[in-house]
Amino acid sequence: MKILLLNLYYPPDTSATAKMARTVAEALSAEHEVTVLCGRPSYDPSERRAWRLWRTERTPGQPRVKIIRVGSTDYPRLRMKLRVLNYLSYVFLSVPLALLLPCDAVLAMTDPPFEGIVGAFVALLKRKPFLYNIRDMYPDMALGGALISPGRLARLWERLHRWALRRAARVIVLGEDMRERIIAKGTDPARVEIVRDGAEIFPPGAPAPELDAEVTRAIRGDFRFVLVHAGNLGFYGAWETLLEAARQCQGEGIGLVFVGEGAQFEAVRASAAGIANVRFLPFFPATKISTVLAAADAHVVTVKRGLEGVVVPSKLYGILAAGKPLLVVAPAESDAARIALRHGCGLAADPERPGEAAAAARALAGEPEKVKRMGAAAAAAPGYDRLKELRRFMEILRDAAPSRKE
Repeated sequence: MKILLLNLYYPPDTSATAKMARTVAEALSAEHEVTVLCGRPSYDPSERRAWRLWRTERTPGQPRVKIIRVGSTDYPRLRMKLRVLNYLSYVFLSVPLALLLPCDAVLAMTDPPFEGIVGAFVALLKRKPFLYNIRDMYPDMALGGALISPGRLARLWERLHRWALRRAARVIVLGEDMRERIIAKGTDPARVEIVRDGAEIFPPGAPAPELDAEVTRAIRGDFRFVLVHAGNLGFYGAWETLLEAARQCQGEGIGLVFVGEGAQFEAVRASAAGIANVRFLPFFPATKISTVLAAADAHVVTVKRGLEGVVVPSKLYGILAAGKPLLVVAPAESDAARIALRHGCGLAADPERPGEAAAAARALAGEPEKVKRMGAAAAAAPGYDRLKELRRFMEILRDAAPSRKE
């Protein structure tokens, strides 16, 4: 088949969606021809592109993946109001081109946040099957993060999104909590499939990754027990709960280290002023991810109440694969909390109760043998092998969009 993949971000963009779009495109290219219709790099890109109305690129070693970049604006991601122009210019330029590109199925992700609606519209006009891979769910995410207010715009967005869900031959989501939310919107459960991001699982006997002692020292400092939140400080996290929990653990040798930035970085850092056991570090290069994972005694995953199923933190699979316990500060209904408790590889705390989070941190710090057992239980990670999940993605595509007749 010829598959048309629609997503604004694609490497050299560094967003999680960009990386996953490339992973999906390359996996699908084993059996199909894939055309990625994306925009100019703007999400902390490692490279820029000069403006052109559109340009075609190829990735070395991937002859069946064609990348077409339209000349969208490329304002930095932290300039939120101007970033909307990136979204609008991408849609304005990509839709006419999408209608001209030959394909047998349309696959849309969620950048920009209304790309599912755009994908459904394109598929309808082209009379092709539509598959919708939801990475973050909108407008729920925009409402939960106070990016938009409840009102006419939110209601219209929700109606159009439900229309897109009804149009989709398959809706592919990241976890059980997201699936439940989509079904609650009236989508046929038979068309909602779970494909987790998973993690790269190395075979038994594979050499351990080389660790960077300097990065380890930067993260651990002089803390006895280190909790690490590595990733984007976005609108979805229970940051105030985490900071208050850290405050309650001051003087006990328990440190909370944030590695990364994001839209809420400045606000979180300001709130942390005066909390001696909270530290902030910038993102490390991708080559240091193994060290960041290994340096922590346990890793923090957080989703504030009301956003369970709206956002599914995929970083937890890499944590499991690294054999590290989880401290999940999220509702019990969230996928992360369910996985941690189901497999015995972590503890969970209510995102609105700092005392619970502090007690969980103390329980981990005070029981090294328990932490070891939880790390061993993270061997559940092979159940979330990225290769297996990608094969599942391909099976769903085959079922939803049978190969064209020769």
